[in-house]
Amino acid sequence: MPVTWEKKYLAQRYQNAVNNAQGHSFEEYIQAGCALYSRQGRAEIDKTPEPFRVMEKLGGGIFKGRFTAHAQPDFQGTLAGGRSIVFEAKHTTTDRLKRDVLTGEQQDALERHHSRGAVAAVCAGIGNNFFFVPWAVWREMKEHFGRKYVTAANLEPFRVRFNGAVLFLDYKNGSGLLRFCRTGEEFIDEFLKTEVKGP
Repeated sequence: MPVTWEKKYLAQRYQNAVNNAQGHSFEEYIQAGCALYSRQGRAEIDKTPEPFRVMEKLGGGIFKGRFTAHAQPDFQGTLAGGRSIVFEAKHTTTDRLKRDVLTGEQQDALERHHSRGAVAAVCAGIGNNFFFVPWAVWREMKEHFGRKYVTAANLEPFRVRFNGAVLFLDYKNGSGLLRFCRTGEEFIDEFLKTEVKGP
């Protein structure tokens, strides 16, 4: 029996709903990491609220609204010692994450923060694997990986710890984000020497 366009449409709607729900869970895992780092005194990082305006109140805490401006990076804050940190959170249920999952506005914002000395990155989730990828690596993805998408194997040097919270300041390989903060581009150079290219 051939697949009709209605079935394809319904399957796509279902997959979009699953992806949206998992994206929200991913951000909640990151927020749990932010709360832990705040309690430890290591960082003060908040989820950036989406800029929107209420158009109509429907009662019962429900309203119609619309976005009023391009969103800022998903998370922004300050690390212990005073350095700014900004990052986008992107998750996929597939086996790869495309560079262009970031909009042009998101890329521009990360570049501006990076050029002014902030830790700018993409906190990436590929399935149940979590990574904190410096913006300079994400930005030059095609140069580093030969294509404009990455797999979990490609990002292994940037895998972060997970204990119910995405611990994005703690690389699983033990190098830690604080080392990245101190050495900046040298950390990326070291990554490029050990990068894992995959299919």
